[in-house]
Parts: sequence; structure tokens; C-alpha cells
Amino acid sequence: MFELIKAGGWSIWPIILCSVAALAIIGERLWSLQKKYVAPPNLLAQVRQWLTQDELDPARLTALRESSPLGKILAAGLVNREHEREVVKEAVENAGRHVVPELERYLRALGSIAAISPFLGLFGTVVGMIQMFSGIGQHGVGDPSIVAEGIAVALINTAAGLAVAIPSLLFYRYFRGRVNDLLIDMEAEAIKLVEILHGEQEAG
Repeated sequence: MFELIKAGGWSIWPIILCSVAALAIIGERLWSLQKKYVAPPNLLAQVRQWLTQDELDPARLTALRESSPLGKILAAGLVNREHEREVVKEAVENAGRHVVPELERYLRALGSIAAISPFLGLFGTVVGMIQMFSGIGQHGVGDPSIVAEGIAVALINTAAGLAVAIPSLLFYRYFRGRVNDLLIDMEAEAIKLVEILHGEQEAG
């Protein structure tokens, strides 16, 4: 691997930096976007129990708000539970809008890496071709190692750029879909909370 990096020349280093950043983002998002951290399935049931037993106090509201993105949305509705339905619904929607950037964190950077990596590979290809023709111009075509070195730089950078771009794009698309699925789940839970608070669904 080190020999390939060395053969790729200086132009491969931006691609390597992109690959490190992409791996870090992918690992972090795979961990953070687990449903148990974003929208725990038993959270609404816990809230319903607090409401039924009249145990909802400021301490529990704070713990709920800090527990997860879904917790923030539910807490926003519970804070306004004494108000009419439209006020509760608006509070929940506002909280949801603030949660979205948290779920989409670093995804724009991952998408940018997927977009620019092929261009970085193309840049390395151009550098390799320039290096090859420059060597031919200085030493003629008698030394095949000059041509081989330039072609190696070109091909290694092209392959490296694609090797970073393809998985980055796949994970970017996956995470976008994951975020959308989580938002749909949280919206459904928030609607259930509004119905519970306004007596349209049994709280027990």
C-alpha cells in the first residue's frame, strides 16, 4: 500500500486526506444514526406512563429533552401540554426543525467528498501526464521508465479518486435515506403525543 502511495506522487495526498475524513464521517454517522439513539421505541410509552401517573416534573422533562432527538420533540410538546392543540403541534414542529440539522450533521461534507474525489483523481492524472511528457521532452523516448512513471502516477490517482468517491456517495445516499426514515418515525410519535394530550387517544 505504501508503495502505491509513493508511486502516486504528491498529488495523491489530497485524496488520502479525503478518504480519512470520509471514513471518520461514515463511522460517526453509523453510530449516531442508530434508532436507539435517535428515536428510542419505548420513549413515548414512558412519557405516557408519566402522564397517567402524574409524575411529569421539570427534572423528567429535562432528562427527556437531553435523552435523544425524539426526546427533544416530545419535551417541546409536553412543555405546552396545557395549551390548545395548535400550540402543541407548532411547538413540536419547531422542535423537529431544530432536530433535522443534528441528524444531517456532516452529510454535506460527505457529499462534497464524493463529488470532488474524482476531480482530485483527474488532477493527479493530468499531473502524471505532464510528468511523462516533461520527461520525454528532456530525455527522449529512450528511457521507458520515464513513461512508465508518469502513467503510474496518472492511473493510481484516477483509481484512488474513484475508490474514495464511490463508497462516499453510497454512504451519503444511505444516510440521507436513514435520516428521512427516522424523521418519519419521529413525526408519527409526535402525532401520537398530540393525540394523547388532547384526549383523542387513551392515555392509559
